[in-house]
This record gives sequence, C-alpha cells and structure tokens, in this order.
Amino acid sequence: MPRVSQDHLDARRRQILDGARVCFARYGYEGATVRRLEEATGLSRGAIFHHFRDKESLFLALAEDDAVRMAQVVADQGLVQVMRDLLSEGSAHPADWLGTRLELSRRLRTDPEFRARWAERSDQLTRATRQRLLRQHEAGKLRDDVDVDVLTAFLELVLEGLVSHLAMGLPADHLTPVLDLVEETVRVHHRNPAGAARP
Repeated sequence: MPRVSQDHLDARRRQILDGARVCFARYGYEGATVRRLEEATGLSRGAIFHHFRDKESLFLALAEDDAVRMAQVVADQGLVQVMRDLLSEGSAHPADWLGTRLELSRRLRTDPEFRARWAERSDQLTRATRQRLLRQHEAGKLRDDVDVDVLTAFLELVLEGLVSHLAMGLPADHLTPVLDLVEETVRVHHRNPAGAARP
C-alpha cells in the first residue's frame, strides 16, 4: 500500500479545518453534527476523525489555528487590524474569525472543561499584542505614560466588546471611527503622526 505523503495529510487537515470553520460558524458547536461536518468538509466521519480525536479536539484545533492567524496579523499590523478585518466584508478572514470567536467565547463562558483545555493554548494573541506594543514603544510611537500590559489589556477588552457587539447583530457601519479613536488612544500624545503604525 503506497505511503501517504505529508503534503497530502496537511492538505487533508486544512480541508477539514476550512470546512469545519464554516460549519461551526453556521450552526454553532452543538449544531455542527457529524453529518453536517461531513457535508461541509466533503469527507467521511472516518476521514475527519482520523485527523482529530473528536469534535471538541477539532474545534480546539480550529480555534488555535485562527488564533495563530490572528496573531500573525497582530505582529504585522496590530490588534486593531484584526478588529477592522472583523468589520470588513473585503477582508480575507472576517466571517471566519467572527464565527469561531463567537463560539469560542460562548463555550468559555459555559463549559469549564473546555475552558481548561483552551487555557493551555490561549495566549498567542496576548503575546503577539504585547510584543508589538513593546516594539512600538521602543520606536517611540507608543504613549509612555501607561504600562504596556495595561494597553494590551485595553486593546483585548475592545476586541471582546466588538465581538459582543457583532454577536448581538447590532449595526457596525459606524464603528470605523471608533477603531480610529482606539488607535489614537495608544499612540504618542494621542496624535496621528504621519506614517505612524497601527497598535
């Protein structure tokens, strides 16, 4: 029997994660039945659970995958760009990230066992945000009268507030100036110097 290449296994895993992301976003965790996961991924349950032990492991892998992608955007462009992506229909990720983030927030609130499992994986975004803010501080682009850890917590709270706002189905077309204000708040002297990078 021919050996399956690592590239093939990686592509299959990506196919499962991409299909599962759509399924979880559409139906929520409980509503994402095995049959719906099969339909969304185009694969059998045997193929899906060959790569992931169970549905929770699949969701954790998906949430971690999204956290890594979001952390990369933070490293390159800042946490506010993640928030802009959540609002932008033209973004590469908005509906994907929002669906996973909403379901992740709900499960963290209601499922202590899931919360314990996620705690082992959950600090990528915080680390990326803090590291970017430290770089901005060293470059003289960040206000220095507030500790970086406080600014990190501030930006994360704004993100959670935005996610809650979107979860409630409230209008979002007026929120771009709010995110502009968030950026201005963490910059030096609350101004928008030419060429200042996003936090």
